[in-house]
Amino acid sequence: MSQPPEALRRFTTAERWIHRTTAVLMGIALITAAFLYLPVLAELVGRRRLLVTVHEWTGLLLPLPLLAGLAFRAVRADLRRLNRFNTHDRRWLSAALRYRTVPRPVPAGKFNAGQKLYAALVAGAVLVMLGTGLMMWFTHLAPLVWRTGATFVHDWLALVIAILVLGHIWMAAHDPEARRGMRTGWVARAWARREHPLWEKESPGGEPHP
Repeated sequence: MSQPPEALRRFTTAERWIHRTTAVLMGIALITAAFLYLPVLAELVGRRRLLVTVHEWTGLLLPLPLLAGLAFRAVRADLRRLNRFNTHDRRWLSAALRYRTVPRPVPAGKFNAGQKLYAALVAGAVLVMLGTGLMMWFTHLAPLVWRTGATFVHDWLALVIAILVLGHIWMAAHDPEARRGMRTGWVARAWARREHPLWEKESPGGEPHP
């Protein structure tokens, strides 16, 4: 389907499916974790072993959508953008922390500093959760003291991830154009110029062209 000139391609089909699949897996992991950890919810479940199995396999599958997406050039380009923290990102973050909101026009590329930090935190947390989860699942991998520490880290990091995900959902709920970009792949150029003014001048590596 052709798009009007005022529309700008933000995400490819592969990127949108990676986001959707990861969101579903993350949601299942968090919901099953809540039912396994919170007594008020645990009492509602008759087949706890099934919940444990679903939680374990969901956690194991969580990194796979992104790993599969590395086969696509657009995914690799956006990962490079997310992994590059430039001077304008520091200015964006400083403004956001100082004023609790970001004044316009914001010095942001395709992804602003908040989105880059969120992606880095969630990616790192998922890797730690995977490692600690494997120690809890396969008890012969580590001594008891390590497994005790892994359980502590796993439980508290799950809470941190839940807060981050809820914050991500809250931010998306207040930005219909950003949701449209993830739903359809296209956003309005006016929105892009207002929220991400450096995007169209930015290289795939995240550096703005002079």
